[in-house]
Amino acid sequence: MRFKTSFLSKPKHTDVVSCVGWVSPDEVYSCGDDLQLLQWNLVSNETIKLTDLPSEVYPLDLQWLPKTAVQKTKVGSEVFLMTSADGRFYIVGRSGRVEKSVEAHHGAVLAGRWSHDGAGLVTVGEDGLVKIWSRSGMLRSTLAQVSVPVYGAAWAPDSDAVLYTTGTNLIIKPLAPNSKPIQWKAHDGVILKVAWNPNTGLILSGGEDTRYRVWDNFGRQLYSSSHHHHPITSLAWSPDGQLFAVGSFNTLRLCDKAGWCHSLEKPTTGSIFNLAWSSDGTQVAGACGTGHVIFAHVIENHLEWKNYEATVTSRKTIALRDVTNEAWEKLELRDRIIKVSLSYGYMVIITSTQGYIYSTRNWNTPFIFELKESNVSLIVQAERHFLLLDGASVYVYSYDGRVMCSPRWPGMRTDVLNSRTVSLSNDTLAIRDKTDEKMVHLFDATTGKALNDGKPWAHKLEIIEIALDKVGIAHERRMAIVDRNRDLFLVTLQRVGTMGRAVKLGGMVQSLCWNDGANILAALQDTKFTVWFYPAVVFIDRDLQGATLLEKDAIDFGKNAVIDSFLDTVLTVRRADGSLVTTSVSPYPALLHNYVTAKQWDDAVRLARFVKDDIVWACLAAMATASKELNTAEVAYAAINEADKVQYIHHIKEIPIKEARTAEMALLGGHIGDAEAILVQSGLHFRAIMLNLTTYNFERALQLAIRHRTHVDTVVAFRQRYLARFNKKETSKLFLQYEKQVDVDWKKIQEKIELEYQREREKPTSSQQSFKET
Repeated sequence: MRFKTSFLSKPKHTDVVSCVGWVSPDEVYSCGDDLQLLQWNLVSNETIKLTDLPSEVYPLDLQWLPKTAVQKTKVGSEVFLMTSADGRFYIVGRSGRVEKSVEAHHGAVLAGRWSHDGAGLVTVGEDGLVKIWSRSGMLRSTLAQVSVPVYGAAWAPDSDAVLYTTGTNLIIKPLAPNSKPIQWKAHDGVILKVAWNPNTGLILSGGEDTRYRVWDNFGRQLYSSSHHHHPITSLAWSPDGQLFAVGSFNTLRLCDKAGWCHSLEKPTTGSIFNLAWSSDGTQVAGACGTGHVIFAHVIENHLEWKNYEATVTSRKTIALRDVTNEAWEKLELRDRIIKVSLSYGYMVIITSTQGYIYSTRNWNTPFIFELKESNVSLIVQAERHFLLLDGASVYVYSYDGRVMCSPRWPGMRTDVLNSRTVSLSNDTLAIRDKTDEKMVHLFDATTGKALNDGKPWAHKLEIIEIALDKVGIAHERRMAIVDRNRDLFLVTLQRVGTMGRAVKLGGMVQSLCWNDGANILAALQDTKFTVWFYPAVVFIDRDLQGATLLEKDAIDFGKNAVIDSFLDTVLTVRRADGSLVTTSVSPYPALLHNYVTAKQWDDAVRLARFVKDDIVWACLAAMATASKELNTAEVAYAAINEADKVQYIHHIKEIPIKEARTAEMALLGGHIGDAEAILVQSGLHFRAIMLNLTTYNFERALQLAIRHRTHVDTVVAFRQRYLARFNKKETSKLFLQYEKQVDVDWKKIQEKIELEYQREREKPTSSQQSFKET
């Protein structure tokens, strides 16, 4: 990936250009010390002078009102904020007419930024003041006052705090009164520029020490560049937060969000004082010291999926290559390419007006569909359909270009969604809520209907990343989440009723990825690389969790590495320096998943016997237990020397009632609550009582006996025998009350228990299940 730059041989401005801004993906405004406001049309390549600024107005910063704010407030007019050296800021209309002029600071207003919702703006100046204003230009508050000029400011993703510079320090100041600011030393020289991306929450800074640095919102450094030859005079995040651009003297860099540089351009334009991205994230405009306005287009975006490679070679062309037979294809598109995604045998291309869906089986005749809006910021693919984030809406399309649904939710904000907060499977769509980051909205991917009666799934901490597994039926869909503490949890998603519980899989997770063909989960954990070959084991038998995972030393990947993909048996990891490293895992667990999904238990056992690997046997034991395949489970547990569980399975086989066997299978995995719920719902109250007695949960056993008016004396008798064994006296008020009301006769109790088991054996539905011998 790199920038393709262009600028006129003779500049349109006659003096330094200080600021630029995009009003649309094809239209740019620029202004500078020659006091001209110019409009650039990139389609017709025309440049028009809109107006001459007053002689005292030397513009320093320019930003258009965010598109999302215009849509949300239904404001018809598009305006931009311009700050000036005369101590004022101006709100200017598209025609160049000044709609509002406000005296803001003593000395130059060095920067001004709209809040993300467009409801207010912040200005900073040479007088060291940080001021908050309403959209109409009324002063709301003076947020801070420092003794040095403030060169840059940026809003927090939720517009509830402001980041600003003070010399070599950065400060995050919340708008809420009495809130404590976060301050840290960020550079060795004066900080000239800052940017805060609302999508990823990452902060970017650059200064006179000739470095640029990436920070998280707690002030922790994630990346520091090497020394450049000149101070960093401009920087800007792409709208989706995956890239950023850095400008210096005769230098323009394209960088990944992790900090490493994709490309370095050396245009002869002098210092680049201001950078701005187009709303579609494909182009950058720069304000240059020589009077030029430089334009840079992102090209050579490289995609890989299995044996296919795709490279965006120019604004309108994509080169395709099949590495198995070295076949080449060249796709020529009518309009400028905005987004491309390649996965699951399909390539989705979004241009400025249309979407194209190519199948890897046929590159000649794509499905073409019209876009609702030409502002696509995200494509997420699944096996049967894909998702587009188009403007202020979310759409799920089939691979024939048909809109399947457009889900909505309260407080919907799509401008901050990314691949870490949106996940799509064949039947389910999960989206993390931005207003409350503890919640995940869940939808049916084919209809857009909210699951669980519209109630989102809620976690106890803020969620950083979500990922749905890709394979299997809808009722067994599971979601992996990473929370603020970097703990990894697995959640079973119920289609109706209450959402399943979350079970912790591990901690210190910095990246995770599901396999595309089997429900195998890989993650980078601090210094370890971990693969859970059957993550759902935590819901079935926690004792097997350690036996079904693989752990390797992750020292080869370094710090801040990210799992790029997990296809078949190959994991691709992108290191912090941008290089790709691959590692592989055993193919047998994935093959085992396929056999189990197809109910081919004989083949699954043969595979395990052939491989002779404890991981495969442990996975098979858990899978068979989940599917109530007792014979297979018995063989698998025996292979990993779990003699007690083999014996318990023998006991389960003797139980005549299906529901009771199901409850005992839940008990085999240690899920006592689930086992009791199954028995109570099936009307097997005696077994539910005995379950609690054998697990020494006497209080619960008595509650069930009282509620269902049966076997109260049995519970009291077992309690008395337990206390007598340890020479203890009864202290429970409930048991003391019922000891006076019932007579404990062990002979009668034994007869009642035997009568219960006799009734079970005589039930018409309790005939012994015939187990297939494995």
